[in-house]
Amino acid sequence: MGYAHDYAAAIMQRGRVPMAPVDFVPNWSDGPRKAKYYPGVDSLPLPVAGYPADASLDRAFDGGAEAPGAATGEGAFDLTSLSGMLLDSYGLTGRRLGVQANTDLSALPFYPLANWSRGSASGGGLYPVSVYWVSGPSGPVTPGVHYYSTRHHTMQRLLTGDVSGEVRESLGGYGADTDQYLVLGIKYWQNSFKYNSFSFHAVSMDLGAAVQTWRMWAGARGLAIEPAMWFDEARLQRLLGVQGQEEGVFAVVPLKWAGAQGGSTPSQSPTPSPAPSPAGPGAGSVSVQLRDVERSREVFTFDALLKMQEATSAQATERPAPGALTPAATPPADPDLPVAALPAAKPMPADVRTVLRRRRSSFGRFDASRPVTGEQLAACLAASTAGSRLGGDTGTGPDGDGVRLTKLYAFVNHVEGVEPGAYEYDPDARELRLVKAGRPGEFLQRNYFLSNYNLEQAGAVLVPTIRTSAVLDAVGDRGYRLVNATIGAVAQSVYTASSALELGCGVALGFDNVSYIEELGLDATGEAPLLIMMIGNERPAPADFRYEIA
Repeated sequence: MGYAHDYAAAIMQRGRVPMAPVDFVPNWSDGPRKAKYYPGVDSLPLPVAGYPADASLDRAFDGGAEAPGAATGEGAFDLTSLSGMLLDSYGLTGRRLGVQANTDLSALPFYPLANWSRGSASGGGLYPVSVYWVSGPSGPVTPGVHYYSTRHHTMQRLLTGDVSGEVRESLGGYGADTDQYLVLGIKYWQNSFKYNSFSFHAVSMDLGAAVQTWRMWAGARGLAIEPAMWFDEARLQRLLGVQGQEEGVFAVVPLKWAGAQGGSTPSQSPTPSPAPSPAGPGAGSVSVQLRDVERSREVFTFDALLKMQEATSAQATERPAPGALTPAATPPADPDLPVAALPAAKPMPADVRTVLRRRRSSFGRFDASRPVTGEQLAACLAASTAGSRLGGDTGTGPDGDGVRLTKLYAFVNHVEGVEPGAYEYDPDARELRLVKAGRPGEFLQRNYFLSNYNLEQAGAVLVPTIRTSAVLDAVGDRGYRLVNATIGAVAQSVYTASSALELGCGVALGFDNVSYIEELGLDATGEAPLLIMMIGNERPAPADFRYEIA
């Protein structure tokens, strides 16, 4: 077994056995920026992008089957649609000044400490995912490598020249016949300054949340986002001019580009990637020479984080064969458990842009006096199932070959037509099965570490599980990135569905994982609960500040 097994076990036990370094305290005044900083680079302002009113969240979760161009495969990106997708996912779309129960409340009025709203969720609001655009000759700008500056909504040129072949070769034959790619890196210090050894666990979920935001945004418009997670990572790190211990490259997204010659849709069936051949003349020799300027005067490294980067990148080119994840599939619903029927899911006709810009964390604003309806709960459960299908080369796509890795449990507090208790969700029958009767509020609050939520006030607490050890056994240590990206995608889906349903939502990792395993009886199946997702109605007319009219 590789190191990822040990790390996964430590994550499960951290509520009872703290991870080293146990005495670490973040130096908030010396923290990093929430984005990379390349001084003096040329910037390309991105165009204003509209969004179709009929590009609904329902359509996104349905795979965009009814979207224009979906049936013919004609949907393709251009600079305007790329701009819109980036802005609605990682761009800054507003400022959060509402009164809530999180620990950062007192800092929010100060501009240097401002909390900006974004479509994608991120652990601790730290947003460590770096988005690079590698553009070839078919694109609308001079070929090169650009960094997406979230604060300015611009593309910053890091390298001039066509290096799209480097990305294509690193993918080992996977993906669209294109010369346009989004490359997603994660700058570890941007998160680890706060979460230290826990950081790898958190940032790999952030990756999934970002990719799922793109899949929803694009899917509702008939555009394809099919991420690759197996590729020559070291080659792309050299291309981007980043050090492996400082920034991992977690995903590559080939983009079908409008007007490109000979383009084709991404392959839906991953094929094993050949071992990298010896570099030809000039192969791997081109590199971004500009370097990110770090704000922190003192940067720390953490052994667990370094070991996870090394372990999960060691066999990055060994793409699993189709069906490799089958032994790690989630177990079916237990047919012997009592059934609790659910009504049909409430429709979500709002467009994806609107619900992403409305998304936020509730932070203590839940109100148990207004129960969640059965239709709302059914919609959130269905959204979580749809969101667990990451597509691309992950082996979890929505087609017949995709493996379902996650199972969902629901602790029901206040839902119309559903008795309080702990339930298992059957996604095929779209019904609940009772695991344990009785009000779960006391259990939920006792096993939550923070003070920013009263879990008993939530209508329901949803818990996605995944068989982490089985995934690692099936595809190796790099599978840890897939495990957490899948869970992050589920969380983003529930956040977005809650926004569409006008429900509050909050996601947290600060709970006793072992207690949940014991409460739900998950020992026998090897399922690991990795986060909790709270949904519910919020108190009416919460205090807020209209910064845009101040």
